[in-house]
Amino acid sequence: MAEMINLIIDDKKVQVEKGTSILKAARTIGVDIPTLCYYELNGQNLENRPGACRVCVVEVEGRRNLAPACATDVMEGMIVHTHSLRVVNARRTVVELMLSDHPASCLTCAKSGKCELQSLAQKLGIREIEYKGEQSTYRKDLSPAIIRDVDKCIMCRRCETVCNKLQTVGALSAVNRGFMAVVATAFEQDLTKSPCVMCGQCVQACPVGALSEVNQTRQVIQAISNPNKIVVVQTAPAVRVAIGEEFGQEPGTISTGKMAAALRRIGFNYVFDTDFAADLTIMEEGTELLDRIGRFMKGDKTVKLPIMTSCCPGWVNFFETYYPDMLDIPSTAKSPQQMFGAIAKSYWVEKLGIKREDMIVVSVMPCVAKKFECQRDEFKVDGNPDVDYSITTRELAELIKEFNIDFNALPEEDFDKPLGESTGAAVIFGATGGVIEAATRTAYELFTKKPLPKIDFTELRGLEGVREATVDFNGTPIRIGIAHGLGNARKLLDKVKKGEVQYHAIEIMACPGGCVGGAGQPYHHGDFSKVQKRLAAIYEEDRNKPIRKSHENPYIKQLYEEYLGEPCGEKSHHLLHTHYFDKSEKIEVKE
Repeated sequence: MAEMINLIIDDKKVQVEKGTSILKAARTIGVDIPTLCYYELNGQNLENRPGACRVCVVEVEGRRNLAPACATDVMEGMIVHTHSLRVVNARRTVVELMLSDHPASCLTCAKSGKCELQSLAQKLGIREIEYKGEQSTYRKDLSPAIIRDVDKCIMCRRCETVCNKLQTVGALSAVNRGFMAVVATAFEQDLTKSPCVMCGQCVQACPVGALSEVNQTRQVIQAISNPNKIVVVQTAPAVRVAIGEEFGQEPGTISTGKMAAALRRIGFNYVFDTDFAADLTIMEEGTELLDRIGRFMKGDKTVKLPIMTSCCPGWVNFFETYYPDMLDIPSTAKSPQQMFGAIAKSYWVEKLGIKREDMIVVSVMPCVAKKFECQRDEFKVDGNPDVDYSITTRELAELIKEFNIDFNALPEEDFDKPLGESTGAAVIFGATGGVIEAATRTAYELFTKKPLPKIDFTELRGLEGVREATVDFNGTPIRIGIAHGLGNARKLLDKVKKGEVQYHAIEIMACPGGCVGGAGQPYHHGDFSKVQKRLAAIYEEDRNKPIRKSHENPYIKQLYEEYLGEPCGEKSHHLLHTHYFDKSEKIEVKE
């Protein structure tokens, strides 16, 4: 049994476990101590408590100096004052010093209105900065997906924590000393030349505008305004359970119909659903899985198992960078985003009787890495990309507000057909374990030639970082591994490489919780309960679907009959499959 500590915080008696910080103890009784550097991703065993920003200082009776609440553990009999005159004066001074070396470009900052430093300055009533002088300046790093505006860095080191501890990518760390200290890449290289995999979790963690996604809303508006272009939009499954948060709705509110209605009012010619392409992905990836398992069971020693899912671009970048010796193991199936673009600019342009270059495909994704993915050269035909622009959930919310659309008052509308029809299996792509569950629903019936005895594979669900399950394919055990968060992916892959575990299939998603916790989703500021509510909504949407197996989608059947032929056939392989590259040289940073 844990040892309990008794203390007093702001005249309130508190009892917490030994080892608890003053900050967390105060939160148990509803006392808000402001902080900028502290970052806890609850439920993911991630806690950053460096005491670096000194915003959370408190007064402890008997202690001469003020104590950082996030980095000071409670002690028996401790008496704490969180908002004494001495504390408030110190807190104001700390924030004023930060602001003295911070650009005053709030009007155009990507995080204006959602900036934690801005909110704290307002809360403390800071209207003038007494400390004025030289400001540190750095060059701006513009990658295809993430912008590093290091002038705005406040050295909270939250990005460093998620990059190194959560994702184990190691692209960011503190460099320089004193006034020029900042969090950056090694030798302050461009992100594209660093080990960065563009997962964007640093963007989700950054409290200010030092890290943000590349905003493409202007290009989308220009495309819609061009009368010579047909502009179609696709929306990922995780977006519909998070977009409502930007309009005051509770996390996990399902806004599928309102989202479709909003996209029409913005002016897209066709409003489609990435879920259609998720069903298509299952047909291709599931067929590939069954082919490998079948050949393996027949004694083919050349078969590469376990097959690994390839839907997540952050994960793809990760294994290309850190596991180049395993490039022949992942499925060659493109992600749903890219499959949709390939079909839209082949099948659909033929249906419309237009040229490929006259169509603009826009995707709405919960992901920052999708911006990088759609710009990869292998997803272009004669220089024309399958997906032209990828915007985040947050960017879609910006567009809706810019067009003065009352989101909450919108009617429920359906997606356009045929590329807007999907199944429950496609919806759960947004959840960790969802891709492999969707694949299992189809693979089971194709493998056994029998209907599923149950449609919900709950053994594949959950939020443990690494988990495994064995699914009975009518007497044939299929072993499955699952990981979410790249740090957990590393643990799982290292075990596979050492031969400690054997699987037939593995699903990996780069972000905690899967796409619902993507870096392009509404900021959760470390509150993982929001991600959990989105996750629950994903499964609710699945339950409400009339069709819940990808191979039963009538429009997918029609697509194969009219155009593709068969899964993993010659035409579908050309359009819907890809290859991977060795990027391990990025790890060897060159000065």
